[in-house]
Amino acid sequence: MEENKHQDFDRTCSRISELITREYSTSFFSATRLLEKEIREAIFNIYGFVRFADEIVDTFHDFDKKELLSQFEKDYYAALGKGISLNPVLHSFQQTVSRYGIEDAHVQAFLSSMKSDLEKETYSEKEDIDRYIFGSADVVGLMCLKVFCKGDQQLYRELLEPAMKLGSAFQKVNFLRDLKNDIQLLGRRYFPELLEGELDDAKKSSIVNQIREDFRAAFTGMRKLPGRSKLAVYTAFLYYLGLLSKINSTPARKIMETRIRIPDWKKMLLLFRAVIAYKFKLI
Repeated sequence: MEENKHQDFDRTCSRISELITREYSTSFFSATRLLEKEIREAIFNIYGFVRFADEIVDTFHDFDKKELLSQFEKDYYAALGKGISLNPVLHSFQQTVSRYGIEDAHVQAFLSSMKSDLEKETYSEKEDIDRYIFGSADVVGLMCLKVFCKGDQQLYRELLEPAMKLGSAFQKVNFLRDLKNDIQLLGRRYFPELLEGELDDAKKSSIVNQIREDFRAAFTGMRKLPGRSKLAVYTAFLYYLGLLSKINSTPARKIMETRIRIPDWKKMLLLFRAVIAYKFKLI
């Protein structure tokens, strides 16, 4: 009876992480739903953790963000040490960390980038922004890759670099999409190109070309992902590629004024395209 109760608790915690994913990112939620059940739950658990940390640094302006993030980190390590937490997000995440052997160095790199958002507003050197992107995006991709590979360390090492490139591409697209909010509300400038003024079409074109290189570097590795993880990641790949194309065709001044989005009908077409490509082994 106690074992069943514990399983109910575990399942409920994972369902909460799933709810968080659905509420915060319909696109990521739709792609993740394509995964096998066990893998899907683990990815939701990772998303819940990184989303809550990101939420602390981006939106809790009326609270002591540094204290909240510090407590979040302490509570996570307490959960990891005890194997349980009454915080559903931390409970489900620590289970996924333990089950799939997610490296603590990656968790620490992620938290370090979140702390950086509380202390640093501009990134003037390429090394600085590369370090930030590694912690805020690349390692999240590596956490997911650990889950996808299910203990196959050789495959994990083979796909490590492409996974990081894809994480970088996704994050840079997010930076462009959220440029207005990052600069005007949060006072952050992630692209060194923007230190000497606002975004113009020449700077935008240069950034877009950098991101396309990351996508190209990621594609070959993505095709080697096992099972339905290939389909889920390819769906996200197409969505972000579509978002980048829309950003590229949008004047720089408009990107500074509004948040660029992909309409729902186009998201459905991209999903259909991904499923067809997967079914007919075109990826």
